[in-house]
Amino acid sequence: MLRIHAGSVHPVTAPPIEDGAVLVDDRGTIAAVGPHSLVPAPAGARELAFPDASLVPGLVNTHTHLELTHLADKNAEREFARWIRSLRTLKDATTPDEFARAAERGVRDAWAAGVTCVADTGSTGAPLEALARLGARGIYYQEVFGPDPAQCAASMEELRRALDRLSPLATSPLSLGVSPHAPYTVSEPLYRAVADLARRERCPLAMHLAESRAETELVRDGSGPFADALRARGFAVRAQHCSPVRYLLRLGVLQRATGWLCIHCVQVDERDVAILRDSRAGHRVAARCGGGRGALSPLQPGSRSRDRTPRRVPAGRPARWPRHRFGGERGGLESLGRSRRRRPRRRRCAADVDDRGRQGARTRE
Repeated sequence: MLRIHAGSVHPVTAPPIEDGAVLVDDRGTIAAVGPHSLVPAPAGARELAFPDASLVPGLVNTHTHLELTHLADKNAEREFARWIRSLRTLKDATTPDEFARAAERGVRDAWAAGVTCVADTGSTGAPLEALARLGARGIYYQEVFGPDPAQCAASMEELRRALDRLSPLATSPLSLGVSPHAPYTVSEPLYRAVADLARRERCPLAMHLAESRAETELVRDGSGPFADALRARGFAVRAQHCSPVRYLLRLGVLQRATGWLCIHCVQVDERDVAILRDSRAGHRVAARCGGGRGALSPLQPGSRSRDRTPRRVPAGRPARWPRHRFGGERGGLESLGRSRRRRPRRRRCAADVDDRGRQGARTRE
């Protein structure tokens, strides 16, 4: 067992605990948390003391590209469409071994920055392999591309082969999902096919959406640099006369999108936000362009049960909740009052903290 004593413990969903402690069992599960004087100290437990430090939950970065860690600061383009083309050139010049090393470095960079859980999108599978190899936790979304409607079947077959290869790695605490990349790289038939697959297989889905003005120009007006590039490749481009969010709603992609992750969403208006809300897409919606978004995972297992009923822990006693794991995306700490006469006030976790130290996972797409 591991017992950590800190100057303060911050559960996020409840007030900080001054002079607090956390007890972690041999499975990595939080066994107790509260004031230092009340948390048990079992014989043989490893003791760590940080009297001048604050103990906080692990950060969650909801948009990373771990396989691109090695490309940080190597793309000098500033205009988005040119930046994407330059990125594609850099990726094409990368070997499988380089992707593997970059993904592992990205995971270790995340840990060094306090990030314990990631939602990663990639095309090589290297991030999921690195996460599994290092014993990390998170979700990996396998990207699929195909702007040519005639190539939809081929793109779906390639996606299925990738999922078959990677699915053995998707065991707790790792999950595998799919990602139709973006409106400028995915045709209408491919969007529908991937969305149908995700619903049928109950597979998590992530997609880059409303990320740039060039994307909005392509969808709304059928113009701009992405439209020019697609026409140069012989693909028909039609103005949709709507925003990217409304375009995907029209395609039927956003219907019943509970739990899906919409990445970036910086080119949206109030109606778009309402559409995303009503579709229940992305509980961690709008990971910011270039930097992702880190969030403190709620470390209060007593805040909600699986059936959404509040749970209570008597004030003044250490909480024991073996279902939650320390440092994970749903790991938890229960705040304890110092008086038996007062119950701790419960707060909703609404803290989003920018992950500015996470260069590897911040590589932009």
